[in-house]
Amino acid sequence: MLTRPELRGTQAAVSSTHWLASTAGMAMFDLGGNAFDAAAAAAFVIQVVEPHLNGPAGDVPIVVHRAGSERVEVVCGQGPMPARATIAEFRDRGLSAVPGSGLLPACVPGAFGAWLLLVRDYGRLPLADVLAPAVHYAEHGYPVLPKAAEMIGSLEELFRDEWAESGLTYLVDGRAPRPGRRLRNPALAATYRRVLAESQAAGGTREQRIDAAHRAFYEGFVAEAIDRFATTARVVDATGRRNGGLISGDDLAAWRPTVEDSVSSSYRGLSVHKPGPWSQGPVFLQQLALLEGFDLASMGAGSADHLHTVVECAKLAFADREAWYGDPEHADVPLKALLERGYANERRALVGAVASGALRPGSPDGRDPFVPPLLDLDAPPDEPSWLAQIDDGVPAVVRRTAARGDTCCVTATDAEGNVVAATPSGGWLKSSPVVPGLGFPLGTRGQMAWLVEGHPNSLAPGKRPRTTLSPTVVLRDGRPYLAFGTPGGDQQDQWTLNFFVNHVDFGMGVQEAVEATAFHTDHVPSSFTPRRSRPLALVTEGGRAPDVLDELRRRGHEVHEVQPGTLGKVCATGRDDDLVLAAASPRGQQAYAVVK
Repeated sequence: MLTRPELRGTQAAVSSTHWLASTAGMAMFDLGGNAFDAAAAAAFVIQVVEPHLNGPAGDVPIVVHRAGSERVEVVCGQGPMPARATIAEFRDRGLSAVPGSGLLPACVPGAFGAWLLLVRDYGRLPLADVLAPAVHYAEHGYPVLPKAAEMIGSLEELFRDEWAESGLTYLVDGRAPRPGRRLRNPALAATYRRVLAESQAAGGTREQRIDAAHRAFYEGFVAEAIDRFATTARVVDATGRRNGGLISGDDLAAWRPTVEDSVSSSYRGLSVHKPGPWSQGPVFLQQLALLEGFDLASMGAGSADHLHTVVECAKLAFADREAWYGDPEHADVPLKALLERGYANERRALVGAVASGALRPGSPDGRDPFVPPLLDLDAPPDEPSWLAQIDDGVPAVVRRTAARGDTCCVTATDAEGNVVAATPSGGWLKSSPVVPGLGFPLGTRGQMAWLVEGHPNSLAPGKRPRTTLSPTVVLRDGRPYLAFGTPGGDQQDQWTLNFFVNHVDFGMGVQEAVEATAFHTDHVPSSFTPRRSRPLALVTEGGRAPDVLDELRRRGHEVHEVQPGTLGKVCATGRDDDLVLAAASPRGQQAYAVVK
């Protein structure tokens, strides 16, 4: 039984991981805006009200389809590594991996610039209108989510004793706020207001004023504050040491968000569009190519055959991600070969009756795959690896700063045929200290790059670290059909695959597909330091039939049941003939959809 209805309307739909963001997005339509204005307004609000999941200095891929266009494009809000970030720089510090917190893993902030570009080139409202709800909540306060309060509470000691600016921003009278308590961020409100003031002072057209806002952030007072903090501060991070940053104002000034064509393939007659291999987006397409050779519908939703087949295909697709994905501007990524049907046919033959515990990347174009060796998590204390140091006495509060899968989602669709899906992330409050005077921390996406030579995702100056962020837009007969995404780190393209297969192969309605019992595999090493994996693990929400679980165990899966309603927060909007529709996961009780 559904806990929420599938929403349908005639004008517009917004679905996001926070109810305040969804309502802010919907308010843009009342001002004459479109789906792109709505998505940006929602995203700016999420930067305020979900600071444990994202921030202005984080990162975001935005997949867009403009009404009347035959194209699906991707606005890349993934900033690159700083010019000073080299493998040698980290090795000289005695590091065998990029730490998961602090200033060292900071990339150029991409999220704020990407949303500015979306408003400028795809929206129609003034930036002041789009930013107004975010300014309001930062200035006047918002109710703290229980998970945010819990996270702040776990870091209370660190925020008081080490990351002082984070303490000023998130603690109330030196203590973590209670869940539901109103929390303000006046420094962030002041940052937004100053960006807007400098934008207005520049004059000119709407587009020129938005360009001025970009300059204020990336070349003006924001960049200056980041440069000053990163080059002078020494902050404790996940290594247990005090490190400064590598990022500079010059890195910010040199960066601009880009627009590129989506990567796409077909599935059951639908055209599915994803970001490129600098994200993990193509792994969704590789899974679909493998699954298209199976009659999932005849297996039955939730059967052992269904779960086994999907999990074994995921293992193969994600193994290719590990070997081949990276920034295509800096690495030779064989993407065309990876997405060819012939390659999928070869790989599909590896799906057997028994669960595989081996990591099996393929050989597109006959090339040999390379997956760097994982760090030894059981290294003795005298091992130079900083991971050994963490397990040998670094305070637990510092270990909690390593981020794992903290992400948001925003989707919007309007009656004109505009559609957008985005997964904002990074700039988490737990992973880097707040920059003095700005009200937000830096992103730490650099932790996903390898400190080895010769891999597509090897760290290099000016290179985007491969991210897990992966929103989706689907067209049917050339027209917008669905836009969706979810938080979840490495599991994003498994939980959204569950949703998509439930809808397309098993005929579930969109809300029903969102709420259906979810599952995933932990087979492939995590993208987050220290890249742990459980090769045979199949994780499922509770409530499945015991005979299904027994059969999966018989096939070699290590089945782990978790609480029902705990895997993912899929948000979706779309169009069905002349209606708009929206759905939002009840998981976590914070994602909400709105239609009109």
